[in-house]
Amino acid sequence: MSGGRVEEDEERTRQRKLEEALEIKSLRRIVSAYLNYPEASEEDVKRYERSFNRLPPAHEALLSHFPLKFERLRRCISTNSYFIFNMLQAFEPPIDMSQDTDCCDDSCPDHSHDDQFCCRGEKNANDHLFSRESNVCACEPTSTSGRMCLESKQICCPEGAVDSPKASTINKEVENGVHHDPAHRNHDQHLEEKEVTDKHSGHCVSDCNGNDCSSSHEWLEPSLQMNVPLVDVDKVRCIIRNIVRDWAAEGQKERDQCYKPILEELHSLFPDRKNESPPACLVPGAGLGRLALEISCLGFISQGNEFSYYMMICSSFILNHTQKVGEWTIYPWIHSNSNSLSDSDQLRPVSIPDIHPASSAGITEGFSMCGGDFVEVYSDPSQVGLWDAVVTCFFIDTAHNIIEYIEVISRILKDGGVWINLGPLLYHFADMYGQEDEMSIEPSLEDVKRIILHYGFVFEKERTVETTYTTNPKSMMQNRYYAAFWTMRKKSTTENPTS
Repeated sequence: MSGGRVEEDEERTRQRKLEEALEIKSLRRIVSAYLNYPEASEEDVKRYERSFNRLPPAHEALLSHFPLKFERLRRCISTNSYFIFNMLQAFEPPIDMSQDTDCCDDSCPDHSHDDQFCCRGEKNANDHLFSRESNVCACEPTSTSGRMCLESKQICCPEGAVDSPKASTINKEVENGVHHDPAHRNHDQHLEEKEVTDKHSGHCVSDCNGNDCSSSHEWLEPSLQMNVPLVDVDKVRCIIRNIVRDWAAEGQKERDQCYKPILEELHSLFPDRKNESPPACLVPGAGLGRLALEISCLGFISQGNEFSYYMMICSSFILNHTQKVGEWTIYPWIHSNSNSLSDSDQLRPVSIPDIHPASSAGITEGFSMCGGDFVEVYSDPSQVGLWDAVVTCFFIDTAHNIIEYIEVISRILKDGGVWINLGPLLYHFADMYGQEDEMSIEPSLEDVKRIILHYGFVFEKERTVETTYTTNPKSMMQNRYYAAFWTMRKKSTTENPTS
């Protein structure tokens, strides 16, 4: 072997190790954000207490119930933490998290902005600084191969199998694990039980029922935990609200607004779905997986694609490890004191999931979740003309370059395939102050439609859908989107010279 060839091989090996180290470092950061949730939340409660203690005695007397509310908040945080740590216990990282990452210390700048997970809920005056919730390390979610597999034997896209939508399936055997069932408790009883949380280490010892949540993974040890900015912990809080949208009865209204029009359109466009050869549907930006699962239940081969480890860790737990309806309780609305009608509204529990994913009626064996950057994964030549349908819901505005998304969607659809889209154009990388080199292409809806036509699509249906996104239905403030909803069909290659 020539010296030049040896040097090339050594360079490739070095680059591969660097990329793996970057991925480990960014995944540790995400896990650390989850682990920091109890401590960061406790700091919020202490801040509330400090403000309360500064009141004059006469004013304190008018809010004499506040100390009890603060203790109830702590118990809610404990319950949320118990869910989070059980979720982390079930997570099997696709890489060895104990490896040394010193080699990437100087080569991974803190671009906490490339994760496409976006919290579109209530906003505040500091929105332009950090609240787009898409801010994570640039090297965070994608593996060195451009895709990742969470749960290699269950709901994932295995390495080398991305060329076929039929390649990876859901394992309907759900593993046994510790669970929390509040079904026989009312709200006040649940909150008045003793909280046992180790806030110094950031690790949950037990929930307010005394259920243990011990760590068996070395990568969850405190020594590997990182100090992360509060914006990372905000993403954890946003995930908790996203759980309501996808996996709680309380989120049914939003699902009816966003998912139901898509499901009805798919049902009408593919009326003759056959078990032996079902149509294949891709769902980029699948989030916590409910829409992709519902599409599978319609009789499609359905693959969800998600870029964010925040989302993938949670969706894997819900899809693979929940054992019954209402197994877990979370308190999604406790982290905002603004616009609450009452304390009981703010502190109300939400049971999840509202269905048992592994036993959902009609689920096909072709249901999978593939992790990685949409453009990287689906630009592979094996994806060309593979999909009968692509469904995008609150997704296309997550792009640095929306034209690239449109181009990839056109390429992977079969001739005559359909693209169903529902969502706004809240460009995630717009107004990223302090990120001078951040690319963000932000065309109007009129421009977007013109570009879509350029890539060989014809409009079949188009309308506006009014909807919310992870909104507290009992809040005094309700942010609404007037989302674009369309069905496009890809023309044949003879009609479409750009494809």
